[in-house]
Amino acid sequence: MEEMHYENEMTLEDIFKALRKRWLLIVSVTLMFLIGGSVFVIFFGPVPQYQSSTTVLVDYRGSENEVLTQNDINLSQKLVQTYTEIIKSLTILNPVIDELDLDLTANQLLNKISVSQVNETEIIKISVTDQDPILARDIANTLADVFSKEIFDIMKVDSTSVLDEAVLPTTPLSQNKATKIAIAGILGLMVSVGLVFLMEYLDRSIKTPDEAESILGVPVLGVIPKSKVERKGY
Repeated sequence: MEEMHYENEMTLEDIFKALRKRWLLIVSVTLMFLIGGSVFVIFFGPVPQYQSSTTVLVDYRGSENEVLTQNDINLSQKLVQTYTEIIKSLTILNPVIDELDLDLTANQLLNKISVSQVNETEIIKISVTDQDPILARDIANTLADVFSKEIFDIMKVDSTSVLDEAVLPTTPLSQNKATKIAIAGILGLMVSVGLVFLMEYLDRSIKTPDEAESILGVPVLGVIPKSKVERKGY
C-alpha cells in the first residue's frame, strides 16, 4: 500500500482560514493575558514612588576680594562636583537621619538621593525618591539645610542659599502601567496565534476535496455534504 504523504506547508490562505476558524481561542487567550497582566500590575506591581527636589546655590570665592571675579565663578562651577559628593557623605547623611529620626542606614538613605549640577552652573539639585511623598519632601529640605550649615566648616564657601524648597509631590513617578498591560496583551496574542499554528500542525484530518486528491493521489468522485446539525455546530 502506497504511503500517504501529508503536506505540512501552509499557504497564506490556509493561515487566514485557521486564524478565522479559531478566532475565539485567540480572543480568549489574549483577554486572559490582558486581565492577568492588569491584576498583577495593579495589585502586585511596584509601590508608587514620589520624588521631591530642591536646589541650592553655592558661592565660593578663592580670594578675600568683595568683588566676585570671573575666576571665582569658574572655580565655583568646577567645585560643584565636589559639593555633590559631600552631600552624599556621612557628614551630611548622619545629621539628616538624626534630625528626622529616620529608621534608615546611611546607605539606605543614599539610595533615595540623587544629586546633580544644573547646566554647569553653581546650582546643585537634590532629589529624593520615596513611597511617602511627605518624607521625600522633608528629606530633600533637611539635606539642603544640613549641607548649607556643614559646608562652611568643610570648605571656604562664602554663602549658600536654597533657591527652591522641596514641595509635596502630588503624583507618583511614571511606572508605565499602561505599557506593561499592553505588553501582556501582545504576549497573549502571540501565544494564542502560536497555539493556533500548533493545533493546525498536529491536525492530520483531511478538510477539502483538493487536499484529499493531493494526499491520496486519486480523483474525488463525490462529496457528502454536511448535515444541518453539523453546519450549525451542534
